[in-house]
Amino acid sequence: MPENTWDTSLYDQRHAFVFEFGKGLVSLLDPQPGERILDLGCGTGHLASEIAARGAHVVGIDSSPAMIETARQTYPSLTFQVADAQNFSFSEPFDAIFSNATLHWVNDPEKALECITATLKPGGRLVAEFGGKGNVATIVTAAQEAIEEIEGSWVESGWYFPSIGEYASLLEKHGFEVHSALLYDRPTRLEEGEQGLSNWLKMFGEHILVSLDDDIKQRVIQQVEERTRSKLFKDGYWFADYRRLRLTAYKVG
Repeated sequence: MPENTWDTSLYDQRHAFVFEFGKGLVSLLDPQPGERILDLGCGTGHLASEIAARGAHVVGIDSSPAMIETARQTYPSLTFQVADAQNFSFSEPFDAIFSNATLHWVNDPEKALECITATLKPGGRLVAEFGGKGNVATIVTAAQEAIEEIEGSWVESGWYFPSIGEYASLLEKHGFEVHSALLYDRPTRLEEGEQGLSNWLKMFGEHILVSLDDDIKQRVIQQVEERTRSKLFKDGYWFADYRRLRLTAYKVG
């Protein structure tokens, strides 16, 4: 998985859209009282709290110790653990696994699905939304081209943005029946006006920029802004060109 150093305060303050949009996914999950539900990639715990408010027993896991520490402080009555989406296990299976804005950070989706399958009860459901094919393509392409022009090197985005067919096939391979899958555009307004895209790159694209010196990093960000302004800047705000893959699948058996 790409390594990002998460500033959880900035994450909650400037990028609250991540969990605000996820509230609709909680409705799709439709958690029932008494169900055991795993929140895979729980971040700072806000959606785990939403699920728990429906009466379910929730465990939240995230690979970021900073995210987990904030979640524990904010919701001390809930259970949160540091764990990698490609390497986790529990002694007691879950009725459902919920995952919002996480699975595109997983470079080995098969390992993640092996863990997900092993952790679900037979008949248990996976409800997930994450970046799909073409997600933030305008931003990613601009960053890659800017780095190539300034540094003379090409960088991979580090994200995994599959098509419906690609991910549905993986789910079926790992013992799931896909009940619904939707790939849709979701242009997302970034906070703080003119600074919105720069803030987004520093928060979510740190792994792309991490090897650059500070002055080169700033030049790259400025070039990204110049290359994308005509498409992504409107009425004083930047809009990230999000495309999301939302799905529901059930473990066969």
